[in-house]
Parts: sequence; structure tokens; C-alpha cells
Amino acid sequence: MLLKQSPLPVPRDALEPVLSRANIDYHYGHLYRGYVDRFNQHEGSPEFNRAGAFLHDIYFTQFTRPNTGSKPGELTMDLIRKHSSSLTGLKALMKDAAMRIQGSGWVYLATDGTIKTIKNHEVRDDIVLLIDWWEHAWNPDYLWRKEEYFDNIWKIIDWNHIEDRLGLM
Repeated sequence: MLLKQSPLPVPRDALEPVLSRANIDYHYGHLYRGYVDRFNQHEGSPEFNRAGAFLHDIYFTQFTRPNTGSKPGELTMDLIRKHSSSLTGLKALMKDAAMRIQGSGWVYLATDGTIKTIKNHEVRDDIVLLIDWWEHAWNPDYLWRKEEYFDNIWKIIDWNHIEDRLGLM
């Protein structure tokens, strides 16, 4: 089985100012592409590269232009209300979980409404909304201000895509 890198849903500069084109070129164009290529060329750990490609696919395909006006749909809000009561509550819980990660990892909303983390790379079948918490995700644009990255990443979430993803689960 060969892996394919999913195309970005928007042009590389369309996520500015949340994520710069330089960040996208490096993160999407080099790192994500590298996981796919190394897996397909049987280089390094196949599990690590497959999981890295899998997680980056979820991460990048959930983006849209900043502040497009979409809001969480009915399925998504029902899921959020299970444990978070509101979108603001979800953001607070996810931020707390992200800030507890020592080093690198991922934080996500799971299909049961809970917030989970991944310490390294791992394929999971319960990811609804995913935030990359590896340093390369936020450092190029935010340096040490990872809380600012966390707060801004919500401006490019395509809630219609999240709703569709949830509907397929």
C-alpha cells in the first residue's frame, strides 16, 4: 500500500496570518511530504511514518481561510456539549490538555466527546478535531508563544469539514 499526500484545501498562502506560507511550505511541503515519501520508500520506521502522514492528513485537511464564518454544525455541537458544554469550554479543555504536553504531541477531540492526547505519532480511529502540538507547528510563526498559536488555530478550522468527518464516523 502506498500513501498519498492529500492536497491542501486552500492555497498555501490562504491561511495567513494564522499560519504563514513559509510555515506551510515547511510543515506541509517538507515534513508531511517526508512521512509519505519515507513510508513509500521503506525508509525508517513504517509505523512512525504512516502515523505521521495519517495525523498530518487530518490536521491539514480541516483548514480553511481565516474567519470564514462557519460554525460547528449540529452533530459537532452535540458532541462538544457531552463534556465541554460549549465551544468556549472545548477550547479551554483542549488548551489545558495541550499545555500539559511535555515536549511534542497532538491534542484532539475524540468521537466520545473527550479530549485526548498523542505523545508521539499514532494512528487513532476516534479523531474529530486535531491540533498539532509539535514545536514545528507553531514555532516558525509564534516562536515561544504557543498559547497564541493555539488561540489562533481556531480561526482556520473548517467546521463544515469537521461536521462531515463526524458524520462519517
